[in-house]
Parts: sequence; C-alpha cells; structure tokens
Amino acid sequence: MKNKHSFKEWLIAVRPWSFPASAMPVVVTLAYLYWKEAGVDWLNGVWALVNIVCFHAAGNTWSDYFDYKRRVDAKDTFGVKTLTGGMFTPQEIYALSWTLLCVALAMGIGLLWRTGLPLLYVGVGGLLCSLLYPALKYRAWGDVVIFFAYALLPTLGTSYAVTLSIDWETLYLALPVGLITVAILHANNTRDIATDHRAGIRTLAMILGGRASSWIYCVEILFPFGWLTGCVVGGTFPVWCLLVWLAFIPAWVNVRMAVSYLKFGADSIARLDEMTAKLQLLFSLLFSLSFLLAGLLS
Repeated sequence: MKNKHSFKEWLIAVRPWSFPASAMPVVVTLAYLYWKEAGVDWLNGVWALVNIVCFHAAGNTWSDYFDYKRRVDAKDTFGVKTLTGGMFTPQEIYALSWTLLCVALAMGIGLLWRTGLPLLYVGVGGLLCSLLYPALKYRAWGDVVIFFAYALLPTLGTSYAVTLSIDWETLYLALPVGLITVAILHANNTRDIATDHRAGIRTLAMILGGRASSWIYCVEILFPFGWLTGCVVGGTFPVWCLLVWLAFIPAWVNVRMAVSYLKFGADSIARLDEMTAKLQLLFSLLFSLSFLLAGLLS
C-alpha cells in the first residue's frame, strides 16, 4: 500500500468535475447583482466562490468515505474508484476530508469577519449539509439537502457577502440552477437503484421507482427553461436571459437518455449524471452571460 500520492491523484480524490454544482450558483448570483447594480464587493465574491468550492471538496470526500464504509460504493458500482479501486485508503480520504473542512471553516470565519452575523447562519447551514449529507442521503433526503446546499444557501449567502444585505429575489435564480443540480444526483440514484437496494439504503429514486424517477428527472431538466422564460415575460429577468435556450438541445438529449432507461435499464443512463453536470455548467454560464450582457448594454 503506497503512502505517497501525486497531485493528480489528490485532485481525482476531491472530484473537481463536480465543482460547477457549487460554483455556478455563486457565479450566477454575482452576474445577477452586477446587472442590478447592487454595488458588488468583488473580493468577497471571489472569496465566497473559493469558500464554497472548499466546502464542496470536503463534502465529496466525506460522502465517499461513508459510502465506502456503508458498502454503497463497491467494485461493481458506477462512479469514482478512489476507494473501491484501492487508490486511497479510507483513513487517507477521512483525513483529507477533515483537512479540507478545516480550510473551508477558516475561510468562512474570515469572510464572516469581513461581513457580518447573517453569514454565520448560512455557513452553519452549509456545514450541517456537508456533515449530515451521508446520513440524510441514506434516508431519501439527499435531493433536499443538495437543493439547500447548492441552490438556496449559495445564492442568499453570496448576495449578503457582496452587498451586506440579503436579496430575496436571488431565489428566482436558485430554482432553475438548483433543479438541474438536483437532477445530477437524481440521475445517479436512478441508475444505482439496484446497488443502493443491495447496500440497504433508501433514496428518492428507490421510493418512486425507475419509471417515475425517469419522468421526475425530465421535469427537473425542462422546468428551468419554462421558469426562466416566465421570469423574462414577467420582467424579473432581462430578455437576454432567453440565451439559456441555447442549452435546450443538450437538455433534450439528456431527457431522451433518461427515458431510454424505461426500455434498456441502468446501463443506458450510465453517463447521465456526468452529462447533467455538463448541462448545469452550460446553462449556468449562459445564464450568467445574459446578465453581464444586460448590464453592459443597458
């Protein structure tokens, strides 16, 4: 068993390809506040972005550790193989998780010192989401935790961190971005219904069953386009936000893949979580760009 690891291996361990799920709500919120001319403190904005990514990295390794110990992850399951493939020992991943969590907490305390007490409540909420996620995920609450951790808390927390006031209208942003983020987990759980059942845990996908879970995924992917269009028509968002419809074609490809599960089973959606993560990144980048264009051209 080797004790030294390359930088690439440590990078694999924290799953950086998943970071857009936490980073994009912050980026979209910053772009939105720029459009609103809310007086953004950009240093605090970058600080908040790096901070939530650190929390995300800690949460990834924390979840991987408990998934391995609980035998949710095994050699025959999909997903990252840092533990099941023997790249790291459980003790190494556990220590990495606590190290990342300490870094994230130190950064959070620094940002709290620069802002004020309301950010403490957001930070405590994020910390609890990270620590309690494995236990709640095994009891079918994972989708709810992800929506709080990677939609509601980042948008509200970012708005306070950069303006020193909470802009409740940022929740209009949280819903579409958050639903696609939740769809990443939902795709994963739908694919893993059989292996999760073997591990003795419960997920929302298991409770709903494969057929209903596939249709729920379709709603999570398609509803954000309708919601955003409604916000443009209602005057909440600038017309530039219709640019997100450029992401509809990959969204429709994902929907068709999700529906194929009904006929071909889990193997047909083996990469659906990865493709959903890419969709979330594209959707969020277009969403952010639309606010930047609206702000520059207004």
